[in-house]
Amino acid sequence: MANSTENRTLGSCFRGANGTEAYRGDAAASPWFSTVFGLIGLSSNLFAFCVLVNSSRKMHSRSRSSFLVFLCGLVATDFMGLLLTFSIVVPYHFTRFDWRLVDPGCHLCNFMGLVMVFFGLCPLLLGATMAGERFLGINRPFSRSTKMTKRRAWTLVGLVWAGGFVLGLLPVFGLGDYTLQYPNSWCFLTLLHDPRNVVFCLIFALLGLFCVGLSFLLNTVSVVTLCRVYHDSESVQRRRDSEVEMMVQLLGIMVIASVCWLPLLILIAQTALQAPRGDLPLNQIPRDTEIQLLIYLRVATWNQILDPWVYILFRRAVLRRIYPSFKARPSIVSLYPVLNPSLRRKFTQESVLQ
Repeated sequence: MANSTENRTLGSCFRGANGTEAYRGDAAASPWFSTVFGLIGLSSNLFAFCVLVNSSRKMHSRSRSSFLVFLCGLVATDFMGLLLTFSIVVPYHFTRFDWRLVDPGCHLCNFMGLVMVFFGLCPLLLGATMAGERFLGINRPFSRSTKMTKRRAWTLVGLVWAGGFVLGLLPVFGLGDYTLQYPNSWCFLTLLHDPRNVVFCLIFALLGLFCVGLSFLLNTVSVVTLCRVYHDSESVQRRRDSEVEMMVQLLGIMVIASVCWLPLLILIAQTALQAPRGDLPLNQIPRDTEIQLLIYLRVATWNQILDPWVYILFRRAVLRRIYPSFKARPSIVSLYPVLNPSLRRKFTQESVLQ
């Protein structure tokens, strides 16, 4: 009778034995491992953010300034995601607190689930937004040159954050559930096969896969355009090293996001579309699926740690040491030498405005 009364007072984030079973056999669950892992990620993002802010103050190219805004948004997103996530995970690993006593109403679990979804999807959404911005900057430079100001770039970043936040709120308003995940140290969306959770899982996974696919498509077209222009007869005079730098950084971000997130997104979509196993209660997930989810989530977390190093390592100052001929070249209009002088002067002046 006492157990049934306790179960009735627990929130929806507890899934029977899956939500209460202890687990202590994982070296990666060590409090020191989690602490060092989190500190490396936080310090990397903080260092990258300081470098970005310093570069932004010295930047006079409008296209580069807007790109730095997106990078700042990405680094800030990764930093806050790690900070909020590890502020819950690390104390759990040190204290092994009982979620049923600390959070019987699932408020903390719902908050952590929202954080995981929001800070998981936002880097993918920002990556796709940056790919679109670079696609227009390279393939439609003159139509874009007077439109993408810093303010508009920050507006786009804000819209991405708002979209991710709205999506993260869906389980709070009834579409799906955030539940305690194996090994009881984190909360995330639920891979159960009731209609609400299936719909939310598919929204999350398909949106993430769409962002990765869109980034790949737009970045491929942009790289092909740059290669086609740079290998013509006047490529030496018309090279734009800032465009190369931005594309190298964007490609690095895309590759890291793809490697880190695709396994998790595919697992979520695949599990949601599969028929449930008949030998388990409706509120439980197969243990092998829980272990896969944990492993792929840890892989996805590396995205937030590796992202800042893309900018730190692939700046022009670093690239010049590796490739000495990588020097400053003419502005955006040098890709289009056929313009008449008055038009060239107009776009040259606009291209350096903040």
